[in-house]
Amino acid sequence: MAYNEAVARRVSKALSKSGEFNEKKMFGGIAFMLRGHMCCGVLGDNLMVRVGPEGYETALSRPHVREMDFTGRPLKGFVYVEPAGFSSEKDLRSWIAKATMYVRSLPAK
Repeated sequence: MAYNEAVARRVSKALSKSGEFNEKKMFGGIAFMLRGHMCCGVLGDNLMVRVGPEGYETALSRPHVREMDFTGRPLKGFVYVEPAGFSSEKDLRSWIAKATMYVRSLPAK
């Protein structure tokens, strides 16, 4: 599955201020890594966000969000956000903030 390069550029631009992130092509999409952990990514037109187990149910209750089920089984702690859920820069930054906050709580790899 290809990824939307325009969405990937938006995510990369939002993350560029920190300088801690690197990009890695995986799952047919692109993942943005922080401290060796997958933080967020783009798969097709969707934003993939790592919200962690504690933030999972809350994230799923938001509009335009569904389970990340890349393998056919939901991956707990990760969600897909459809384009309508991150159409504004404010919404995109909010999702990225959730992901980075969770990943920064993990030990570095």
